[in-house]
Amino acid sequence: MSEEPSVTPSWLAPDPTAWPSVGTGQSDNSSSLGTFPPEDSLPPSQLPLLVNPWDIVLCSSGTLIACENALVVLVIWQNPALRAPMFLLIGSLALADLLAGLGLVLHFICAYLLHSDSAQLLTVGLVVASFSASVFSLLAITIDRYLSLYYALTYNSERTAAFTYTMLIMLWGLSLCLGLLPVTGVNCLSEEVTCSVVRPLTKNNIAVLSVSFLLLFGLMLQLYVQICKIVMRHAHQIALQHHFLAATPHYVTTRKGVSTLAIILGTFAACWMPFTVYSLIADYTYPPLYTYATLVPATYNSVINPVIYAFRNQEIQKALWLVCCGCVPTSVAQRARTPSDV
Repeated sequence: MSEEPSVTPSWLAPDPTAWPSVGTGQSDNSSSLGTFPPEDSLPPSQLPLLVNPWDIVLCSSGTLIACENALVVLVIWQNPALRAPMFLLIGSLALADLLAGLGLVLHFICAYLLHSDSAQLLTVGLVVASFSASVFSLLAITIDRYLSLYYALTYNSERTAAFTYTMLIMLWGLSLCLGLLPVTGVNCLSEEVTCSVVRPLTKNNIAVLSVSFLLLFGLMLQLYVQICKIVMRHAHQIALQHHFLAATPHYVTTRKGVSTLAIILGTFAACWMPFTVYSLIADYTYPPLYTYATLVPATYNSVINPVIYAFRNQEIQKALWLVCCGCVPTSVAQRARTPSDV
């Protein structure tokens, strides 16, 4: 049985189009475009794939992410009515995912066209900063939802707006710092043995990112548990006024709201947890297939985020209909907000 054609992943080696050395099957990263061996001198099993299929998948995901979230950013930016703290945080999430999608596309272009370590550092830094801002924005949205229920009477106040702006400044500042680490020298370009599963991030760098994610996920889980308790308590109090708990429509929609929270948290964990755990236990010596198989689902979280947090929102739905069609359907305009919209 013949071996698969060799290909060097752009996320794990300097030159993804490097040809394998004749007779060894190993890629020579120092090879340039002018020194490729003639194609007829290599057996079929050693002919390279000029483009890694996994990188095409990541680039395609990045394109979809960028287009999808650009629509959300545009709608929130152009609509003055969408300036409440909740919409600012949704806009922050969409902007972070938009930049992450652009980062994936730019990394593909730089890896296969520029062949520059400096460009690779910049694009990886952009991807790290963007995905970090995306995860932090999800945490900020969770905090905002909790506060809007816990302090329902005083939520829409100047104090809440100031707190929201503070969260935005902190999350983007911290994300920028994390993204600048590989650019400012915390990388493995000069010492390959320190590389993690994602080049050029070091093992220590990605360990910090992974542990931070686990801590944030634990905090989000705790907040969502508290949100569920508050929602169920409010539903129970309202249902008692109707003298029959199970038959109350509000109780039914509350159960849907709790189910929605479970779906939100489950989707987030399903997308990011495999890559987080794998990056903690693996290093650059592990097969690239495992890295891509866990990294690609993580990017899908940025595809799902607009559906969960933006397109389900009634006010954003109205704004989208106005932008796309110039009108708002009666079914959308008259739909009342329910606990399932949390």
